[in-house]
Amino acid sequence: MTTQHHIYDVILVGGAIYGSSVAWWLTQMPGFQGRILVIEKDPTYAFAATSHTNSCIRQQFSNPTNIAISQFGADFIKNFRRFMGDDPEVPELALQSYGYMYLADTPAFANTLKESQKVQAALGAGTQYMTRDEIAAAYPFYRLDDIIGANHNRVDEGYFDGGTMFDWFKRMARKNGVEYAQDEVIGLTLSGNRVTGVTLKSGATLTCGTLVNAAGTRGKHIAQMAGLDIPVEPRKRYTYIFDAAHPLDRDLPLTIDPTGVHMRTDGRYYLAGGPPDDDPAVAHDDFAADHSLWEEKFWPIIATRIPQFEKIKLINMWVGHYDYNTLDQNAIIGPHPDLQNFLFCNGFSGHGLQQSPALGRGLAEHIAYGQYRSLDLAPFSVERVLKGETFLEKAVI
Repeated sequence: MTTQHHIYDVILVGGAIYGSSVAWWLTQMPGFQGRILVIEKDPTYAFAATSHTNSCIRQQFSNPTNIAISQFGADFIKNFRRFMGDDPEVPELALQSYGYMYLADTPAFANTLKESQKVQAALGAGTQYMTRDEIAAAYPFYRLDDIIGANHNRVDEGYFDGGTMFDWFKRMARKNGVEYAQDEVIGLTLSGNRVTGVTLKSGATLTCGTLVNAAGTRGKHIAQMAGLDIPVEPRKRYTYIFDAAHPLDRDLPLTIDPTGVHMRTDGRYYLAGGPPDDDPAVAHDDFAADHSLWEEKFWPIIATRIPQFEKIKLINMWVGHYDYNTLDQNAIIGPHPDLQNFLFCNGFSGHGLQQSPALGRGLAEHIAYGQYRSLDLAPFSVERVLKGETFLEKAVI
């Protein structure tokens, strides 16, 4: 595809949730007048992690930075039209706050939940620690023989329409002058400690002032073009939609079973998901499903935790990808110390959609002003990766 120009202030590699979030936020930065190009190889987004997301948001993290990121995300969702300039064409987004329910089956895990609840509550989150009896009183459908306690939060935590948010990031970015091009970056041009341009599969070469690696599960591949490396790889995650012969009489919170399987209400149906038992890196376009997992893993766990789900009918299923950070399962954001205008936006490990409002804003601030202004995202920098230091987050699903 032919681009409108040959020189851009910012080129974003990847146009899914982060390429589009950063692009739109750049148009909201006062004083920034740069020319912006988003390069996306597949505008259908068929292989993008964004297209297979479960669209949930939670404040139940253990790290204060992650909590603050989600609190802004909830505010952004609830005031979506206002953030989009009160454009009457922009829909309102609803946040279905039935909350996450983290079930603990060991004293050590219960203590971790209690410690996290204190951190969350100190920052204004509505998380409550519940004893087994309190869980049973509020949600009598759980089997709790092995459960000691749980954390639950029904304030600004639950499900939202992530697909619509993504769509309007793209629409409003274009409306505000961002250019999108269907093409593929196959090479980078370097000069000293800077990226100076990109080579596209179409044969075009473009000059850039800043390059943003927002390539999702292909983020490691783009980094390697610059001689850089990040510990990010695609990993499969399974999602199932099922109907119950005996539906529950109230909403099912997004329940994280101690086995790692999660389940929640999904309209008139229910949604469940999780990783396969064998969880290797896969090719970025490998979405082949192991259909035995439903019968052998997921259904038995679901029916054990909620006996009313012993009679259920599978309606739909799909395989999505995490862009999985093998170091600490948290984002890698910002510039590389040896290549200052190469910015990472990678490794979200399942947190990506819910964190895209805050992290997109933060990266746009860094591009426009050379620093984070709203939230300090320095803990997500690539320096920790280079040093082998982890971003400590205990609440990873």
